Amino acid sequence: MKLSHRQIDFFRAVMGTGHVTRAAELLHTSQPTVSRELARLEQVLGFALFERVRGRLKPTVRALALMDEVEQSYVGLERIAATAVALKGYAHGRLQLACLPALSHALLPDAVRRFALKQPEAAVALTPIESPQLEAALSEQRFDLGLSERHEAPAACTLDTLLVADEVAVLPAGHALAQKAVLAPADFADQPFISFAPADPYRQQVDALFAAASVERVLKLETPSAVSVCALVRQGLGLGIVNPLTALELAGNGVEGGLVVRPLAVSIPFHVALIRPSWRTEHPLRPDFEAALAEAAGALKTRLAFAAQT
Repeated sequence: MKLSHRQIDFFRAVMGTGHVTRAAELLHTSQPTVSRELARLEQVLGFALFERVRGRLKPTVRALALMDEVEQSYVGLERIAATAVALKGYAHGRLQLACLPALSHALLPDAVRRFALKQPEAAVALTPIESPQLEAALSEQRFDLGLSERHEAPAACTLDTLLVADEVAVLPAGHALAQKAVLAPADFADQPFISFAPADPYRQQVDALFAAASVERVLKLETPSAVSVCALVRQGLGLGIVNPLTALELAGNGVEGGLVVRPLAVSIPFHVALIRPSWRTEHPLRPDFEAALAEAAGALKTRLAFAAQT
């Protein structure tokens, strides 16, 4: 079956206008040309695409199904065209950054703000991806830079530690344990606790910590992200232990309905690493963005230290 791009263009124009004459105007050609190309397309396909109803072309069920597939192809072309326009408008192109979803709302917004002050004309694309798909995408050299929680570099990449900070406890505002400055494992005994999914490495560390301390919690709720843990805690459904970046961003400063953050007496390190694909040509904006990330990480450390004292 030999289809041509020209035939598909004519088919799409007729589907969009419902009329051969209007399709011809859209394509800057003649009505006989459109009719001829449609007839050739139907001959190649071996079935009719339209029925004539009161001077208009009514697409058949097969034509509608074919149009769904055609539109998917055109969406891809339109995205390529939009990217080309963006690249034309900025000489350096767009810096492509992949990160864990948790970092897209904590750490990165401040880093982007700092970067924009230095490079106001620069374009940045942030793509949140869960592990291990994140590391696979970086290994495939699909991004200029990545942020991960891993301690080892993915294949064909290098890794530098950007930030290390301990996980923290999150409590509903007004909870009795909020009176304590630091929480120990024993404080969680018989408390409703909101956990990550069983396969999550931080869930496994937290469970091991409480098992070692012989502390039993009430485990009824599980959720895959730190953001959703904090949202459930905010509703008074239990306590949680999450990364300090998300907790700090979502804390309600102790107001009613807010979130209270407390340090733990034991250390569960949260590690943020900067990953650079080794084979991808270095983007000219990458050094400036890395500098902005380092500044944002330093500011977060200061905020975390202050929060631990209040």
